[in-house]
Amino acid sequence: MIDILVIFGPSLNMFGTREPHIYGSDTLADTKAELEAQARGLDCKIKIMGSNNESTLVTKFREARGTAKVILFNFAAYTQKLIALSDALAIFNGPKVEVHLANNYQPESFREINLTALVINDLIVGFGKVLSCLVLFLLMVY
Repeated sequence: MIDILVIFGPSLNMFGTREPHIYGSDTLADTKAELEAQARGLDCKIKIMGSNNESTLVTKFREARGTAKVILFNFAAYTQKLIALSDALAIFNGPKVEVHLANNYQPESFREINLTALVINDLIVGFGKVLSCLVLFLLMVY
């Protein structure tokens, strides 16, 4: 069993090139490497995956049941749009933590809707690059 399953949603593979003034210049590969290094330091088994495809994400959440202790995820724009992802998350009975590097609730009012809010344990937004390591550490003491 893995300790933490990390799932990245749509367009997050564009980290480093997409709006670096908001999301920073690190690529998704940089972020993955940082998370893996942090996990090794915490003696934590971690699996990291991502997809731009809704059905792939739904399948990964369903497969996580019984194979992961905690899910750490960022659905990106799917947070506001896809009920199927919330439904898939709801069947996972371990802690579910949603994270966003930027405060995605401003300035666009349509981002105030969060369809996962009713099925997650925690939501952490707006801490930038330090977020990944901070959250991983916190999850180990969860």
